[in-house]
Amino acid sequence: MEKMPAEVPSEAGKAELARRDAASCSALSDVVTIVENADLGVSAGRMEVQEQQGWYELAARVLGRIPSSDDTVLGRGIADLQAIAPGVGAGEGTTPEGFDSLAWHDTLATLVGPCEAVDAELVIASFTGG
Repeated sequence: MEKMPAEVPSEAGKAELARRDAASCSALSDVVTIVENADLGVSAGRMEVQEQQGWYELAARVLGRIPSSDDTVLGRGIADLQAIAPGVGAGEGTTPEGFDSLAWHDTLATLVGPCEAVDAELVIASFTGG
């Protein structure tokens, strides 16, 4: 069977993909903000690991709600992050994993450029401590 060439999106389709990617970058910024503040709280001794794990659970659920697809580099990267740090249901008692892994950090680093390309820079808002 002959492989059909990929359909080239129209200008409107490209604009919609860019809007979707920008929204995904904003949501991903929320995920990394949750993780960073949980890590800062533990490292400064203001938070116990149990609480950090609760924040990780929340971060994994938020990450799981970000649309992923094979349509864009960002969509594929989000899917990879979702596989690295899979969602954990509230109150399941399952320890979230993946946020502090090399694979997480490496994959996240590959998404900086695609987010900047849609004017949605990845941002971490540190608000714990002080």
